[in-house]
Amino acid sequence: MSKSIKIRGLVVLICLILALFSLAPTVMQDSLPGWWQNAVDPIHRGLDLQGGMHLVLGVDVDKAVESRVDSLSDQVDALLREKDIVFKRIERRQGGRLVVIVYDADASAQVDALMAENFPSLEGETLPARGGYIEKHYQLSQKEAENIADYAVRQALETMRNRVDEFGVSEPTLQRQSDNRILIQLPGIKDPERAIALIGKTARLDFKMVAENVDIAEAQKGNLPAGTQLLYERDTNKRTGAVTETPIVVYTKTSLTGDLLEDANVRIDTRYNEPYVSIDFNRVGAKRFDQLTAANIGKRMAIVLDDTVYSAPVIRERISGGSAQISGSFTSQEATDLAIVLRAGSLPAPVKILENRTVGPSLGHDSISKGIKSIIVGSLLVVAAMIIYYNLSGLVAVFALILNVVFIGAMLSLFGATLTLPGIAGIVLTVGMAVDANVLIFERVREELRLGKAPKVALDLGYGKAFMTIMDANLTTLLAALVLFQFGTGPVKGFAVTLSIGIVASLFTAIFVSRVIFDFFLNRRQVRRLSI
Repeated sequence: MSKSIKIRGLVVLICLILALFSLAPTVMQDSLPGWWQNAVDPIHRGLDLQGGMHLVLGVDVDKAVESRVDSLSDQVDALLREKDIVFKRIERRQGGRLVVIVYDADASAQVDALMAENFPSLEGETLPARGGYIEKHYQLSQKEAENIADYAVRQALETMRNRVDEFGVSEPTLQRQSDNRILIQLPGIKDPERAIALIGKTARLDFKMVAENVDIAEAQKGNLPAGTQLLYERDTNKRTGAVTETPIVVYTKTSLTGDLLEDANVRIDTRYNEPYVSIDFNRVGAKRFDQLTAANIGKRMAIVLDDTVYSAPVIRERISGGSAQISGSFTSQEATDLAIVLRAGSLPAPVKILENRTVGPSLGHDSISKGIKSIIVGSLLVVAAMIIYYNLSGLVAVFALILNVVFIGAMLSLFGATLTLPGIAGIVLTVGMAVDANVLIFERVREELRLGKAPKVALDLGYGKAFMTIMDANLTTLLAALVLFQFGTGPVKGFAVTLSIGIVASLFTAIFVSRVIFDFFLNRRQVRRLSI
């Protein structure tokens, strides 16, 4: 036996051993030692094979722009007071417009100068108002608004990824799509409703001072003093589970926001044996919280999450440690979920569920069963056709085909790819393409044999002449698969993954492995006739 055959045979053997080593955790996971299971992950199953959730969320980027304008209005208010510029009021109007109403032209010019210096991204316009006042309208430029919208989607995606990671879902998929949409797939999820509530919660945390002297009855009728808003304080009865809401009036201006949080954890109140959420501010937040509590001793401060008041304690003393707590008759799970969303950060804008599909585990198992059956039936038909048509050479193609499927599974495991139902379809397609390569080779060999060539010469010429045709066909298909992978999502990407891996494996088995087998038998004995 020549040295070349020994080296090529060793390469095939090493590849086979590595493939079996990689596939073992998938085939017999429970019976393997721990070090083996830690070394190689089993093949990950997609959403359609193990069940789970498929969500498409839309980010309301207009709200992100409005929030930015609200933030700017607070900054403008502070600057105008700092510079002693007289103005009537500041408000945000529809369309993301910041309006400063002043009394005269001198104040108008001062406002223009201040805005040009501190907020150059705002486009200004002066309009007359009723009563002789002057309205200064400022709006974000188109480019700035687009940047805010883009950042809102990216931040929402990152925030959701943090929440999903803490929720404990294995192999989640989070991708940005067009039109400010986010695709989320959560395989194996067991509590879809909780997942939706956790992912979609805006989780905007605000600290606002309570307006103590406002008549609640009048406030409920809509008679609210300027600069205040009516919210409801949430309370859950521990025995019955009933949730009651108590009206409370707070000042509209936010004294402190949750953006300055550093950590949030669940704690147990030892006096009442109730869970609460302990929060820690960062350095800037701790300083502001210290100033806020020092200036409002004896007053109530409302802790507001998504426009719901969770607690409104009285500030008894100055709090300098940068820590606070949120208590609100929580259950253990509610407190845990609240801590998760606070740690992960608040969403920059509300999100809406545009598409929600849940795949049950039984449907996933049924998909696997049918997918495996399709591979088996397709393979058996191909095996029968190859053996009948090409005799013993057909057995060589069958063996190469079996190795092809083994190598595909091994590469899926090694690369951490996810197998989906369209991915199984890609494997079935690959089986057909692998056989197609062998058919091209065998037909070329037959032509050479009919011309009276010796078996070894015919084999050399057959492989040589078919090589470029096989490479052209497979590389073209591989290029298409890579395009699908790059620009496709969901099922399309799953199909592209297995198709790409399958093409590489089929090229190796059809051209390299089958040739090694033929050379091995031709060199062991003098063969005068090929069974083909």
